[in-house]
Amino acid sequence: MDIKITATKSEGAERRLQVAVPPERVAEARTKAASRVAKQVRVPGFRPGKAPAAMVRKQYAAAIDQEAVESLLREAFDKVLAEEKLDLVTQPHAHDVKFAEDDGLSFELHCEVRPEIKLEKLEGLRVMRPTDVVTEENVREQVEEMRDQRAAWAPVEGKPLEGDLVTVMLATAEDDGSMPEGKEYRLVIGAGQAIPAIEEVIMTLAQGEESESAVKWPDDFPDETQRGKTKQVRATLTEVKRKALAPLDDAFAREMGDFDSLDAFMKVVKEDMQSQATRDADSAARTQLLDEIVAANPFDIPPSWVRQMVQAYAEAYKIPEAEIEKFGDEIKGMAERQVRRDLILDTIAEREKLAATEGDVDDKVAELAGKRGVEPGTLYASLQKAGRLRELERGITEERVFTWLLERNTMEQA
Repeated sequence: MDIKITATKSEGAERRLQVAVPPERVAEARTKAASRVAKQVRVPGFRPGKAPAAMVRKQYAAAIDQEAVESLLREAFDKVLAEEKLDLVTQPHAHDVKFAEDDGLSFELHCEVRPEIKLEKLEGLRVMRPTDVVTEENVREQVEEMRDQRAAWAPVEGKPLEGDLVTVMLATAEDDGSMPEGKEYRLVIGAGQAIPAIEEVIMTLAQGEESESAVKWPDDFPDETQRGKTKQVRATLTEVKRKALAPLDDAFAREMGDFDSLDAFMKVVKEDMQSQATRDADSAARTQLLDEIVAANPFDIPPSWVRQMVQAYAEAYKIPEAEIEKFGDEIKGMAERQVRRDLILDTIAEREKLAATEGDVDDKVAELAGKRGVEPGTLYASLQKAGRLRELERGITEERVFTWLLERNTMEQA
């Protein structure tokens, strides 16, 4: 097939090629297309396939042109792929297609190719691992947060304090100065559920009292049209509730789980916090190490892979279709980093033969089954049904890759 191929863009992971098919090849494709169409259509007064070629071409010109173009595009694509030796990652797209019997066929082929990832700098890097020390104060703060979450709201007399739950009727004057009926709100003072100036008004009231004051809306109020405006606000306080924390004793520990004493509960809390702190510190160090590797080993990535990652995030976060474009703009950088991270890990795993095998997955399932007290076959079937075996395999591979990397780089404790 006599075609002319001219590269118009060869940057990063994108390729653009101008393709031209000569007029004589276009005429030949039209003739073949007309013959195929003639065998498929029915022309009144003629048996199938027996209608004059000129009549078929006249009545079915559009169908003949479409089939000829599609045939030429397929042949041209195969020719380009063979000559240019492109390692494509997505289906190419033809743009600016121009088709005429006298002028031939021309189009621009847009392609994305697999990036070349050399990773020449993988050793001698230095990262800081955040501290994972859990102090007794950290444990007390965590336990106090648990107490706070389980606290009961009890009615109290007098003016509200910060942290109290209030029931209040609020009304804001209209632009003409009229004051509408108030609406009931339940607010936690100091939780940012109302603008600070309104909270200040509420905190001057005792139950049953009413106040009408001029309140200025903050300059950073979400509704730009209301920023800086001063309005009359009427507030009527109807109820105040305050948190009543349960005593921190053995009874509280028993309410939190199967614990004989407060000391046993505190011990488990600290162990859980320590495990989480260790995981967080390891994750932060690994992320930092990958960032260092990315900076030391630049490579291009196909835009389609970034779009696929954005789509995966959108599905995970259940982003509405109408908001996906805005969401994509906001997380594009994060999506690019994730694509690079995955490519680096996959490249090292393949190069160093660190990828998990079926046997590795079976061993991991058996280990997890032992910890959970279930049969390995039962757990395997459950993970398979939930589509989590691939996740398990990925985790084993990543753990091996990071072990390999940490043996060749320096990690310092912060």
